[in-house]
Amino acid sequence: MRRTLLLVFLLVAGQVVAADSWPQFRGPSGDGSDDANLPLTWSESENVKWKIPIHGKGWSSPVIWGDQLWLTTATEDGKQMSALCVQRDSGKVLRDIVVFENEEPRFCHPTNSYASCTPVIEEGRIYVHFGSYGTACLDTATGKKNWERRDLQCNHWRGPGSSPIVQGDKLIVAYDGYDYQYVVAFDKNSGKTAWRRDREIDYGTDNGDRKKAYSTATAFEHNGRRQIISPSAMESIAYDPDSGDVLWRVRHDGMNAAAKPLYANGLVYIAAGSGPFSMIAVKPDGSGDVTDTHIEWGFSKSAPKRPSPIIVGELMFMINDQGIASCIDAKTAKIIWQKRVGGEYRASPIVANGRIYCFSMDGTTVVIEAAEAYKLLAENKLEYGFQASPAVAGNSLYLRTIADLYCIESFNP
Repeated sequence: MRRTLLLVFLLVAGQVVAADSWPQFRGPSGDGSDDANLPLTWSESENVKWKIPIHGKGWSSPVIWGDQLWLTTATEDGKQMSALCVQRDSGKVLRDIVVFENEEPRFCHPTNSYASCTPVIEEGRIYVHFGSYGTACLDTATGKKNWERRDLQCNHWRGPGSSPIVQGDKLIVAYDGYDYQYVVAFDKNSGKTAWRRDREIDYGTDNGDRKKAYSTATAFEHNGRRQIISPSAMESIAYDPDSGDVLWRVRHDGMNAAAKPLYANGLVYIAAGSGPFSMIAVKPDGSGDVTDTHIEWGFSKSAPKRPSPIIVGELMFMINDQGIASCIDAKTAKIIWQKRVGGEYRASPIVANGRIYCFSMDGTTVVIEAAEAYKLLAENKLEYGFQASPAVAGNSLYLRTIADLYCIESFNP
């Protein structure tokens, strides 16, 4: 039932999603949830259907459409940026395409990569994005470019990180850099600019380092009004996806916002980066500046900066960068439980079949029951650690570590 309702919603929104596909960062619904029956345990020798090495360095998530899995990567120096197509069932590399070449890439922090932005895939097309280094639409059957854009200016300072989303006939992505901060909607068919909106935020400083953000927008509809919410430094802004008009904005301070917002229970949940409240819940029915009128709650105790949270019913689950897992009441922010599970986290967790899967930088996956009482179900270890968030298709889990790509599924010899 959930899958059927999701397909209907995305059809109305203008993006038809194939069954058993994972078309964008955080999956079909953009919230890290799926109804798959995923394995509970795995290791290098258990429940691995296939494993392949991935050249270069990239933190982007895999995306899946039908029997194709795509991901992006780059040389460590950023001089080549590539897209790989893998046969989902076998792990066979079908295409390895150099999309962009750069003579003098700007600095990228060692904790980031030149290929950290997750692509978006749909029938016949994949949209790959490398920040201001370039955006391209590739034909998934031939690998050829339908269009590219390399003219948008933005110094990401420590490397790009925001991923695009598709809404109707538009590809929408944020450029929140040291020098310029704006959101762009490309015509997904031609690559031409449909609209562009400068952030127009009072950052309270001339230091461009405090104006950066790395977040991916979330699309939703509330009381008949379609919106995209796009966090930046200091503020998050809701736009009309068709025109780019600002619907409302909320000030939360902080910078380096990276987690993807959520919409549930009639609220928008925003992980605001390094501000005094690391997470806020906002009623999305306002106009203009809603800071003083529409914030339902603010939360800061062990909230994540990079890993995106998950909502199951009226419960919010999250794991922060330092390995503290939390469950809170999504309507009130009341803490239900918190537990230090250990490790460091950058990848976003997923939920499937009542289980929360959390992926650490040392290669450990902690599996927790999605319930009001904390229960550790499993700990699974792979050779290398996670910077990329996973993908799900069918009952298979696709994991990208810093070196390899895995297909994990239950296997009975």
